[in-house]
Amino acid sequence: MIGYISDNLLIPILDFFYGLVPSYGLAIVALTLVIRIALYPLSAGSIRSARRMRIAQPVIQKRQAEIKSRYANNPQKQQEELGNVMKEFGSPLAGCLPLLVQMPILFALFATLRGSPFADVPYTLNMKVLPADQIAAVEPKPFNSASHSIFIGETDHVPVIASLPRGTKIGVGDSATVNLHTKDGRAFSDVLTDVENPGRFAPTWAVTKGDDIVSVSKDGTITALAAGDATVEAKIPGLAARSGFLFIKALGQVGFYADGAINWDIAILVAGFGITLFISQLLSGMGMPANPQQATANKITPVMITGMFLFFPLPAGVLLYMLIANIFQGLQTFILTKEALPDNLQKILDQQMAQKTVTVSATSGGSRLPFEPKGK
Repeated sequence: MIGYISDNLLIPILDFFYGLVPSYGLAIVALTLVIRIALYPLSAGSIRSARRMRIAQPVIQKRQAEIKSRYANNPQKQQEELGNVMKEFGSPLAGCLPLLVQMPILFALFATLRGSPFADVPYTLNMKVLPADQIAAVEPKPFNSASHSIFIGETDHVPVIASLPRGTKIGVGDSATVNLHTKDGRAFSDVLTDVENPGRFAPTWAVTKGDDIVSVSKDGTITALAAGDATVEAKIPGLAARSGFLFIKALGQVGFYADGAINWDIAILVAGFGITLFISQLLSGMGMPANPQQATANKITPVMITGMFLFFPLPAGVLLYMLIANIFQGLQTFILTKEALPDNLQKILDQQMAQKTVTVSATSGGSRLPFEPKGK
């Protein structure tokens, strides 16, 4: 499903925006905004549900405890009353459904930006080499990788598959050539004959695991050297992987630290992601009673996620998408916090805020009492 959404929805949108403004960086920004706007109603449903549950949760928990105590010997009545509470305030799971519905599109967008034209596209083949006397008993099973759309022009792309006609199991001393071809069977090398400077799309081959088990030549021929497991990777260069945008040196650049140097553009993108995530979480608590546990989570979560992305290998183009998406999410959260609440929830919120004010006043007053003269 993710590949279908990417090929038939996201890439055509990408082509459209690149046709308007020939900049892959701007195309990423435009694509991100289009998808986030399209998913606005679903995201809004999740944000509204989370906001309402944050207000209603203490009341729901109190009601549930009272119902379970009052009808401890009447399970049927207990379930009926618990159901009435859910009808009044809504289910805590109501916000999950919009998230589940939009996840395939967001995963497809993420996958699109990790592939061509923004990054080099890898094809991974896990090989199993068997002794010569065992391979004869193995029935050949053709192997075909997932299809990836490879850009060979600004808006010209072809779906390419890597295949091994006799499968990924070979015998010691045998060879197998990996075929890179389109879905209709045309060799990728034939596709490149019509492209200017076809050498820039020539795949590179490497053994990423088990270099004592297999070797691979420049034309993709795998030769089995000894029994064992090995991994071979073919990588087709991305058209825009080395294109810059604003302060980003290359949209396909991966990693905060590489080749002994810090990639400051990656660091800026990751820092921006963390800051916008923190601000978005603060906005989600606007006008709400204090929640110490939530406040702690709001401080720790952005730091943890930001730290992870400093070392998680994501291309700069993906980080750009995540930053733009966070900014949009923050604006959406701010807008939705201004929405009027249902009367029953507004009443509860008013009570919670009034109680918070009284508690703060009592605490402030109490801190001065030890210093006041007796009788004051």
